[in-house]
Amino acid sequence: MTDTLTPVEGADVKAPDSPHKLKRSIGVVGGTLLTLSCVTPASTLFVVVPDLFGSLGTATALTIAIGSLLCIAVAFCYSELGTLIPSAGGEYAMVSTLAGRLAGWLVFVLSLLVVMIVPPVIAMGTADYLAPIADLDPSMAGAAVMLLATLAGLLDLRANAWITGIFLVLEVIAAAVVAVLGFAHAERGPGSLLSMEVAGTDGRTDTVTALLIVSGLAIALFVTQGFSTAVYLSEELENPRRNVARTVLATLGISAAIILVPVVAITLGASNLEELTGGDIGTMVTAWSNSAVGTFISLCVALAIVNAGIVMVIQNSRVLFASARDKAWPEPVNNVLTKLGRFGSPWVATLAVGVPGAALCFVNLDTLYGVTGVSVTGMYLLVAIAALAARRAAHKHTPAWRMPLWPAMPLLLIVVLVYILSQQETEYLLWTGGITAVATLYWALYLRPRRETRWLVSIPEDERT
Repeated sequence: MTDTLTPVEGADVKAPDSPHKLKRSIGVVGGTLLTLSCVTPASTLFVVVPDLFGSLGTATALTIAIGSLLCIAVAFCYSELGTLIPSAGGEYAMVSTLAGRLAGWLVFVLSLLVVMIVPPVIAMGTADYLAPIADLDPSMAGAAVMLLATLAGLLDLRANAWITGIFLVLEVIAAAVVAVLGFAHAERGPGSLLSMEVAGTDGRTDTVTALLIVSGLAIALFVTQGFSTAVYLSEELENPRRNVARTVLATLGISAAIILVPVVAITLGASNLEELTGGDIGTMVTAWSNSAVGTFISLCVALAIVNAGIVMVIQNSRVLFASARDKAWPEPVNNVLTKLGRFGSPWVATLAVGVPGAALCFVNLDTLYGVTGVSVTGMYLLVAIAALAARRAAHKHTPAWRMPLWPAMPLLLIVVLVYILSQQETEYLLWTGGITAVATLYWALYLRPRRETRWLVSIPEDERT
């Protein structure tokens, strides 16, 4: 199986029976709106960050800041590879072309895990923020959000850019209000951000160790993970050679600020360490203002979660569409998944990711978080490895955005990500490793023996230069 780690032979050859490519219909503004919405800054702040407060306390802001710095190196890799290999396949198209077909298949499996798990994780937070007006079961509410997002994902991409743009404004307002209130009611000074304290049992104060921060980095990387959506949309972005890199880097910077500033404000504004560790941001906002403001923020967050679901379903359907176009499955499955609807969207692939996403809302949330953190870290690791091969042979002179400090940047990233993986809980490593092992068997028994007709990763015709 040594041939599986060589560049894809014929990766630039379009299969004669391949389906039509996706329509270029959005510019950098629309792409940024969609990508920012996929990062889901407000819903991430209100749904994911409270869990980090529970384990990291006052070190939460520091952990997210470190994760954001690491993501700069990741964003550089995505920007270069996304303009070099502009495909709706995203990570797997880039890695397959540059690091080999087996590596590309494994990164596809990891990305599929992420894109299938993240939407229900976010969606299940809806019930908490609709509590001021309705008492809902988290799993049922999450499933309803996923189904609503699936219906919206069947529409034209340009229409969805405007829908998600409006929702994005609301969630940015919610994050800004929380930041202003937190800073206005600060109970402690900036030095507390480095105090490394978390409330323990029996009212005592525990110290947050460096190992806890490293372990938390897997989730911190997940907090801003959605900037990669620009790569998935590269076939639908106008002038992708320029706009992919702009969208990736701008989105990372904006989303990191939208998330990190309120986290700092919450850390400073929490009345005590127990309240901060509890992570009930809605209650804190109400205490800082009044119930009306708390209800407004909660409703904005609920809309942000719906917004996140829409964009994630859009992204995820493109991944599945591209895998079928690249012959990853038996032919009947490929034919179904590549069907385009009247609005130009891959409607079968959209249903295929949205409906199972609704079902995942009934799975244990801690398991979903853990597997997602490991999968995101592993996916970034394979992308960084592919970035080392981005300037060899024919790719050396291909027009593309080029990252600074290459190859030092991807090499440093690889070392850090391997260490972060080594500090994750065994249970989540085993879950992710088991799924990856099954995927490797599928590769060995089905894809590799049919290498001439299966897993033919391609680049859109008009992007080959």
